[in-house]
Amino acid sequence: MTDIAFAWTALGGDPALLSRVTTAERPGTLAARLPVRRLARACVGACALAAAELGARRAGRAEVPRVRVDDGAVAAAFHSERLLRVDGRAPVSFAPLSRFWRTADGWVRTHANYPHHRARLLDALGLPAAATPETVAALLAGRTAFETEETVHAAGGLAVALRTPRAWRATEQAALVAARPLVERATLGAAPVRALPPLDAAAAPLLPAAGVRVLDLTRVLAGPVATRTLALLGADVLRLDAPWSPELPDQHADTGFGKRSATLDLAARRDAFEELLAGADVVVTGYRPGALDRFGLSPEALAERHPALVVAQVSAWGAYGPWGGRRGFDSLVQVATGIAVTEGSAREPGALPAQALDHGTGYLLAAAVLRALTERSQDGAGRAVRLALARTAYWLTDGMPYDARPETDGTPAADDAAHVPADAWLAEADGPLGRLRHARSPVNFAGGPMDWARPPTPWGSDRAAWA
Repeated sequence: MTDIAFAWTALGGDPALLSRVTTAERPGTLAARLPVRRLARACVGACALAAAELGARRAGRAEVPRVRVDDGAVAAAFHSERLLRVDGRAPVSFAPLSRFWRTADGWVRTHANYPHHRARLLDALGLPAAATPETVAALLAGRTAFETEETVHAAGGLAVALRTPRAWRATEQAALVAARPLVERATLGAAPVRALPPLDAAAAPLLPAAGVRVLDLTRVLAGPVATRTLALLGADVLRLDAPWSPELPDQHADTGFGKRSATLDLAARRDAFEELLAGADVVVTGYRPGALDRFGLSPEALAERHPALVVAQVSAWGAYGPWGGRRGFDSLVQVATGIAVTEGSAREPGALPAQALDHGTGYLLAAAVLRALTERSQDGAGRAVRLALARTAYWLTDGMPYDARPETDGTPAADDAAHVPADAWLAEADGPLGRLRHARSPVNFAGGPMDWARPPTPWGSDRAAWA
């Protein structure tokens, strides 16, 4: 419970409510040298408690429902993108150029799942669009890791040199990340709040976020996990993407449950976008810091126009410091912060058993939104919350005592998706994308929802309007 208490305190929660939480521990799930299972349990437990708290307040209940966190459900959910099946087909997790590469002096990891990231990577390396992994490997074998990192970053691509934990801690960015709270929270302006209807205390299931309108401007993977969770809890989640930038199909199928998906050119259709903002309760952004500021989407700019909004932001490295404007993903944060060395070695890097930084941060982000809605119901003031994968990584590596007996020897590229006790935590749903096998949500409280109300819709198939 200590880890859940830490997360709950970071969210500004009442410590007295921690007595409502029980856990079902299952040793062997999310096995790693680092305390991944504890981090995952804490993030989900804090999220479930935040949901139960908001539901009780809106239903007029004197007592917050009991919360149960089961390691089996948590482990399955943290593997959701790997456990997904679309008409029986397994998803594609990483593209051929998203991997570790040996360099002349160590290792570098690249991320090229999206076509534009692949194009930037190859352009930075001076290779043709049709270059094969073998060609890339031969080229990088003659270059240094840090040279590759800087060259690809300058071209707008994604590559990170492998660092030891000590090397990362010596960087300015690491010091700035460590100095920040796990969840950054701030109060915005006070204004009349769009009234949310009270919940029927006798209704089942209890949907704490029913009637809450969430504008979802996120991509892979923490942001979509957060908004998928809010959709589970009854929120009207409208995901917006640029018409020219489709989501990866399997990624969309995994994280689109309960949401609607629309496209909108924010520059060309500014009036339509402002109309959506005017009707929203929550805006969640997951692009690199500053990328959406030109559309008036910084917390400060939003607070001027819509002071009662809850503005939630998630990034890879934090919105500050020399890495504040860099693109990043879970796999790259693991490499930069020394996690890949801890889980493997400097000679042969490893990985966490799941994209735990993404998933964990996603549940914390959803929890921060839920707590912000609870606080807003008291004073009418908007809230800003901000999280970073690198800060969650710091909690994992430096904020939790390591288990006395790690559950794995750190085999490189560890992946325990096949060992998750998944059958009890999986469901199937028929929808417009086909028959989907998916992991159920691990957010569990008495009387709460067990699964999403509807499966994903095709990407971009919905109107850019509130339901």
